[in-house]
Amino acid sequence: MAIEPGALIPLDSLTVDVLSDNVSDTYVTKTPFAQAELANVVAAGAKLISGQNLLIANLGYGLRLTSRAGSVEHVMLFDTGTEGAVFMRNCASLGIDFGEVEEIAITHGHWDHMGALIDAIDATVARRGAVTVHVNPLMFRERAVTLADGQVVPTEKVPTPEAMRAHGAAVVNDADERNLLDGHFYYSGEIPRVSSFETGRSDHLCRESDDVDWQPDPLLMDERMLVAHVNGLGLVVFSACSHAGIVNVCTEVARRFPRTPIHAVMGGLHLGGVMERIIGETVRGLAPFDIRYIIAGHCTGWRAVHALASAYGDRVSQSAVGTSYRFQAE
Repeated sequence: MAIEPGALIPLDSLTVDVLSDNVSDTYVTKTPFAQAELANVVAAGAKLISGQNLLIANLGYGLRLTSRAGSVEHVMLFDTGTEGAVFMRNCASLGIDFGEVEEIAITHGHWDHMGALIDAIDATVARRGAVTVHVNPLMFRERAVTLADGQVVPTEKVPTPEAMRAHGAAVVNDADERNLLDGHFYYSGEIPRVSSFETGRSDHLCRESDDVDWQPDPLLMDERMLVAHVNGLGLVVFSACSHAGIVNVCTEVARRFPRTPIHAVMGGLHLGGVMERIIGETVRGLAPFDIRYIIAGHCTGWRAVHALASAYGDRVSQSAVGTSYRFQAE
């Protein structure tokens, strides 16, 4: 059934498995609808708890999303973490079946979100014969960061659409918003930058090719978000790095879905490092959205988690690799 972009099928349930994240801590305080890594690896078949069975945390983000509406179920990946060996080991420890994965949505063109993309494509194509990957053209510019001493250090190049196709993926390389998987998910277009304080990363650079100069790229306009609507709860917003600024993300979500509350925001809020300067304004800027749960992971930073928890209490929790979350109305 075709629906207009931005319209969503209300889901009966949405399960989120954290495959890649900066933090490994099975004992970190969880939301009531979360299950910790230890329980998940045992459920996947582990007969004992050991370093070989538990997941590896590293700088990056990647989720498996399983949605159900009536008798229809869909499975997709949302980013693919930092590098192939770790991501695939984590998936094996959780018993992830790549034969169920239908699509992969990539949020932006950074190595820590696309590092295992080719491995994930290979595993999925081997199991089911096909997979669709959603990207946009700006993701494939070269990127670099400026260190405190002024040194410019390039970041690893991400897989190109041509490389993805060579491994058997169908690639949707389009800047526009779109619905995914029968309207179970909304994959955004460009996120407008409207807040006064979310002005991006001053240390971030890009260039079109190796033979041209680096240019400032604080706003990372290639970043996208993903949204689902769980019946009886509201919207679940996935913002893997929030380079757009999480207040800008929520502002755009409220504009696109004005009659549905934001139940949860999940992902990296990018308030560590050079972005710590806007923690206070971000905490205050989130208040009008009355978000029930903020599940902060990846690049949020410990100062921001503390500030958010101080302001919003039990609404805030720290994401950790291996955790699963089930969104479903009682």
